[in-house]
Amino acid sequence: MTQPAIKATIPVLASLDLAESEAFYTGCLGFATRARHDDYLIVEREGCELHFWRCNDRHIAQNTSCYVRGDTRALHADFTRRGLALAPPQDRAWGMRELYVIDPHGNLLKFGEAI
Repeated sequence: MTQPAIKATIPVLASLDLAESEAFYTGCLGFATRARHDDYLIVEREGCELHFWRCNDRHIAQNTSCYVRGDTRALHADFTRRGLALAPPQDRAWGMRELYVIDPHGNLLKFGEAI
């Protein structure tokens, strides 16, 4: 059997301040820092890797999102325990239970799982 040509999809999100993004994703969402450079950040949690590039335009971040598959109820409990005030996951008409998190720069993370 041949190996798949595509092995992963990794979102690259805009950050107005990489230190602020790093603090939010590690402190509030439980990610760990994998790499930190002057203009680039990589965080990871349980095999989910997110990259951030230094951006000066808030409009870009506020119009960017990514979808992460996961246990929305467990993530909601973890994120609220870490201090985030979030609405609980909602069942959507398209057959997904979703939890939405907006980071300090406006990036929308949609955590979802099949109902």
